[in-house]
Order: sequence, then C-alpha cells, then structure tokens
Amino acid sequence: FGAEFMQAVEAKQVAQQEAERHKFVVLKNQQEKEASIIRAEGEAEAAAMISSALYRAGPGLIELRRIEAAKDIAKSMSSAPNVSFIPGGSNILVNASDGGVNPFRKMPDSLPPPQKRY
Repeated sequence: FGAEFMQAVEAKQVAQQEAERHKFVVLKNQQEKEASIIRAEGEAEAAAMISSALYRAGPGLIELRRIEAAKDIAKSMSSAPNVSFIPGGSNILVNASDGGVNPFRKMPDSLPPPQKRY
C-alpha cells in the first residue's frame, strides 16, 4: 500500500473518532437537559405540595419548620468548641452591654445593596 492510502485510512479513523466524540457530547447534553427538566418538575411539585400544606395547616407549618431549623442550629452550635452559653433569661445579653447594642431593635425594611469585592 502507498503512503496516500495509509494517510487516507488514518484520516478516516480520526474522522470516525471525532464523530463518536461528537455523538457522546450530544448524548451527554441531552441527558443533562432531561435531568434539568426532571429536577425542575420535582421542585415545582414540591412547591405545590408546600403551598397546599400551608393552605391547610396555616402558619403552624411555618412555625414547625422554624422550630426544626432552630433545633438544628442549636445542635450544631452546641458541638462547636468556640461557643459559650450563658444561663439565665433572654435579657442577660442586653444587660451585659451599657446601652450600646440592642439585639431586639427593629431592622430596616430595606438594606443597601452589597458592595462588590474584587
């Protein structure tokens, strides 16, 4: 066989490999698209279920979620070595400062936009 024939065979093999790679990329993109659609449908269904539960249970469900979140936060904070607990009423931290910081003050309705960090 001549050099031209060998180059043609090699070019054909390279073209076949490129075609296979492109098929793989297309298949991968299709699977990612389908996964995104399924994920979005699941999120929409979950939102509908939560909305329905809120309608039926009223604010009780929100309060339950708030309590669960507070319980999880307290559990994670209790295992942190750099967190200290002060026993007593809820106003003990207010009494500890000389009128400087009030943790119960009303927060502003709107906050300034965050500054960009470069």
